[in-house]
Amino acid sequence: MTVLDRIDHAIIRAISANGRISITALADAVGLSKTPCLHRLRRLEGDGYILGYTAITDPEKLGAGHIAFVQVRLADTKSAALDAFNRAVRRIPEIEQCHCIAGNFDYLLKVRTRDIADYRRVLGEQISNLPHLANTSTFVVIESVVDRHIV
Repeated sequence: MTVLDRIDHAIIRAISANGRISITALADAVGLSKTPCLHRLRRLEGDGYILGYTAITDPEKLGAGHIAFVQVRLADTKSAALDAFNRAVRRIPEIEQCHCIAGNFDYLLKVRTRDIADYRRVLGEQISNLPHLANTSTFVVIESVVDRHIV
């Protein structure tokens, strides 16, 4: 694995802030000429530091402004049960994030839906039917105060 220097970090910060930045503007921003900057960018991509490029969208405008966090406790936490749960949860498009947690519950889900009625439908029809589910607790977001991407 490559050790990153200050220029690599500067490239990552610039690309994270603006994934559509031109190579000329990126090179200027980090103090390199275009060719070495492009080589570093390609190395960072190839080494897996930069996983891809995407647009940051407005979930509210796209009909997915309602956020709920769901604590999930499983009835079985053997490896096969965890694998089955992981596979099933990936098939629910409203689940934006799923994290296996060490603590009083097993998983934390971030679920995005249109509104509370839509969330209720997803909970009743999909989340409640996940394999090995024992129980869930839902926490509805009132306001998102900080929601940033890692830079």
